Amino acid sequence: MINYFHGEYRFLSNFWFAEVEFEGIIYSSVEHAFQAAKTLNPEIRRVIRFLSLPSYAKRYTKGILVRPDWNKVRLGIMEQLVRQKFTKHFDLKKKLLDTGEQELIEGNIWNDTFWGICKGKGENNLGKILMKIRAELNALMV
Repeated sequence: MINYFHGEYRFLSNFWFAEVEFEGIIYSSVEHAFQAAKTLNPEIRRVIRFLSLPSYAKRYTKGILVRPDWNKVRLGIMEQLVRQKFTKHFDLKKKLLDTGEQELIEGNIWNDTFWGICKGKGENNLGKILMKIRAELNALMV
């Protein structure tokens, strides 16, 4: 089981620098693109695109007005962005495949029980997306 996306497994984090595209714009990480997707405001998206760190992108969107359909579309957007990360970047694809059949858990201490697991509780949606994409990539290798 991999239950924390740090150290050797930091590449599984959305904060890992790997360019992805969202609605025709290139972002430097999944986190940048995901935070930009929260809004329909092109000016906010432009600012997010040029922030130097993924953590700055996350912090920048605290308190913004999110798009009205956000709760309906966020899982699909995350899956699309994570899939790009591991299909467009061969080195990351190999690293993901090298995790074998291990369960991937986005363990955290910041109380994110939607994308990960904190204090033994959570849905682990990011981990589930990663394992789904890993299974799809493995199926293509057969």
